[in-house]
Amino acid sequence: MDSQSVAQAQHKAHQSHGAKPVVRPRPAMFRALGHNEPPQQVEVQGRIFERIRVFKHDSWAATALYENLDYGKVICKFNRRQSIGPIPMRWLGWLLARNESRILNRLKDSGRVPLILGPVKIYGKVHSNAIARKYIEGHPLGHKEQVGTGFFVELRDLLSLMHVRNLAYVDLHKRENVLVGDDGHPYLIDFQISYASPAGFMGRLPSSRFILSILQKSDDYHYEKLRRKSLPDSEAAAQPVDRPWWIRLHRGVAMPFRQMRRKFFVALKVRSGEGMVHTEHFTEEALRDEVGAA
Repeated sequence: MDSQSVAQAQHKAHQSHGAKPVVRPRPAMFRALGHNEPPQQVEVQGRIFERIRVFKHDSWAATALYENLDYGKVICKFNRRQSIGPIPMRWLGWLLARNESRILNRLKDSGRVPLILGPVKIYGKVHSNAIARKYIEGHPLGHKEQVGTGFFVELRDLLSLMHVRNLAYVDLHKRENVLVGDDGHPYLIDFQISYASPAGFMGRLPSSRFILSILQKSDDYHYEKLRRKSLPDSEAAAQPVDRPWWIRLHRGVAMPFRQMRRKFFVALKVRSGEGMVHTEHFTEEALRDEVGAA
């Protein structure tokens, strides 16, 4: 289903509940590609792929699914290119693409992250802010979804491997970043803001080691929260998770900012109600099932 079809479905859902659809598409400034959408056709590893679905298009990146009938499906992520007023932002998109590509390459032997496929070409020209990766069949980990007994053991092993290699995932508080593969195994799929400790002398500095330690412990905390949510309520209640001080500090700053941002989007009529992300004109793929079930 493309973005227009999703918007139409959400419009009908609003009408069926007696609500007036008041949201409109995000202004270009709040979209990674501005007024543009991911291209209809891309070239990856010398093959032409056609776009079949847009998963997500927010301020940081647009992510879409492409298919070549001979090769199969790939995911292309187009990181930020749209400027903010007179301020150019392509440099940020380039850094995000480079960071994700580097980390995926460092974990390609794990079997639990997507295989990076290299640069993306549009009309024969390399798109420096984009990456392509192999598509993994599966679905985002659902709220309180019951998974196999070994699922979280394998996810813990993947995080441990990252930590041994001086990496931190950083974004594990979003359960939609954990994919439940059709094979029953866990996969991590979004490494855009993951952290890699600097190599050499810089990585051995006390400040670098402190940052890495904090981020890895945050991974551990969010992993345990995810694991508990998959347990029956009685078991989860018996296994409380202590929130580290730095996460409490972060929430003390981030939560007011998030509330202000939601109110801002409501004022722009980009969102409705309390400004939750699923009220937008185009809802992220990982949240669509929740919207339909609400």
